[in-house]
Amino acid sequence: MKITVLSENTSACGLPSEHGLSLFIETGEHTILFDAGASSLFAENAAACGADLRRVDLAVLSHGHGDHSGGLTRFLELNDTAPVYMSRYAPEPHFTDKGEPIGVDGALLQSPRVILTDGVTELAPGLTLYSCNDRETPWGVDSAGLFTLRDGAMAPEDFRHEHYLLIGEGGRRILISGCSHKGVLNLMGWFRPDVLVGGFHYFMHPLDDTLRRYAEALDAFDTDYYTCHCTGVKQFDFMKNHMRRLTYISAGQTLTV
Repeated sequence: MKITVLSENTSACGLPSEHGLSLFIETGEHTILFDAGASSLFAENAAACGADLRRVDLAVLSHGHGDHSGGLTRFLELNDTAPVYMSRYAPEPHFTDKGEPIGVDGALLQSPRVILTDGVTELAPGLTLYSCNDRETPWGVDSAGLFTLRDGAMAPEDFRHEHYLLIGEGGRRILISGCSHKGVLNLMGWFRPDVLVGGFHYFMHPLDDTLRRYAEALDAFDTDYYTCHCTGVKQFDFMKNHMRRLTYISAGQTLTV
């Protein structure tokens, strides 16, 4: 399986970068767009990388934040067949701690190709989305200062709008996560994947003993980690000292897993 990073906070080869994430995933059977970054930049980088967005046969939005969904309108213009799967909670309003809206463009919901999901959704053999909203979270869930609107009032995020793509290929379990808002250590306990690709959402975390403990707990799993975006570069550098199989991926980079 091959994964090309179309959009990320950093760049590996001189391509433009932005605060966002977009992955072009090629399995033996499918071509998948996982998130579409914050803007149309992902499409420009796709052209530069030779990643043909017209070949995508399904797209997934990991959660309802604009730095992952901002390019979806452009994707729908470039590709006229692929369905776009998002959680039924993704269209809910989402805000920063300052009350700034960071949600999905409501116009996307007018497209008949947008499919709202919940629970466990099998997209195809070996491709399954999981919301995990009914699972215990022994490591807790940090709202990270983010809010949503529930019953007319602002409430701390519980990230019920986030889901994860599990790919089974070649006898391996590969988990793709946008930001792991429900807690990357919770995800590891739920899925125990052979490979995890995605952000850890530690970019605001101090470089302290707690972060070291998280790194050591992740390292206890027999998993190859490819992280990016909301993990934070400083946090990655710190965790790398305590993890044997941790790699940072940037825009323009292609990896085979």
